Amino acid sequence: MSNPKQNIEEIKLGFYVTPEHECNYLPGKNAQTVFADPDFPMNENIYTTLASHGFRRSGNHIYKPQCQQCHACIAIRLPVTNFTMSRNQKRNWARNKDLKINKLFAEFDDEHFDLYQRYLAARHPDGDMGTSDLKGFISFLTTNWATTVFYEFRKKNKLLAVAVVDELVDGLSAVYTFFDPDESNRSLGRYAVLTEIEMALNRGLQWLYLGYWIADCRKMQYKDEYQPLEYYYQKKWHHKPPQDTD
Repeated sequence: MSNPKQNIEEIKLGFYVTPEHECNYLPGKNAQTVFADPDFPMNENIYTTLASHGFRRSGNHIYKPQCQQCHACIAIRLPVTNFTMSRNQKRNWARNKDLKINKLFAEFDDEHFDLYQRYLAARHPDGDMGTSDLKGFISFLTTNWATTVFYEFRKKNKLLAVAVVDELVDGLSAVYTFFDPDESNRSLGRYAVLTEIEMALNRGLQWLYLGYWIADCRKMQYKDEYQPLEYYYQKKWHHKPPQDTD
C-alpha cells in the first residue's frame, strides 16, 4: 500500500485563498476558503494526505475554510475500530435492515438525479450551492481523479437514499447523502453514516472523514453522535474539540 502520510510540503502543491465572502453556516460572519491548485495533477495518495490535514473535496476542488477572525469550522474524522453504536443507533440499524445496499461507481443516473432534486427541494429550498441542475449535480458530487462510489439504499425496487463516498488510501470520506424526504421516520442520513462505518471496517480501513463540525451550527450537531471523533485544529488531530473557536 502506498504511504498516505507523505509530507504535505513535499508535494509542492500551490494553494489559493479566496476573498472574504458570506459564511454559509454562521449568520453575520464572513468566510475565506483555501483551495488547492485546480491544475495540479491530483491522485488518491495526495488526496489522502490533504484529507489528513483537514481538507475536503467538492467536485474537482480540494478546499478548507481559513478565516482570519473565526476558526469555527473543524475537520473531523472517526477512528472506525473504536466506534460503538449507541442505543439509538442500534435501533436505527435494526429499523433499516430491510433495505438493500448496492455499491456503484459514480456516474449519472436519472433515478439518482430525480431523488437528489426532491431532497434539495424539501431540505434546502433556499440553498445557494448552485447544484440543483444536471450540470451542478455532476460537478458537485463527482471528479475525474478520485475513486467515488454511490451507495444506493433500496426498499425492494424503490430508491430511498444515495450516499456519495470517496475511497482514500486509509479511509473513506463521506461526501454527501441525499434521501427520500417522505421517509424521514427511517433517519436515512444516520443510517448512511452507520453503513459507511461498516464499509470502512469491512475493508480494514482506519478512518471515516465526516467533513466539518461547527459547535454553533445546528445542522452540524448530528455529527456529535458518532464517537470518539477526532478534531483537526492547530495543525494536528485532537481527541477533544477546541474550547474556543472564535
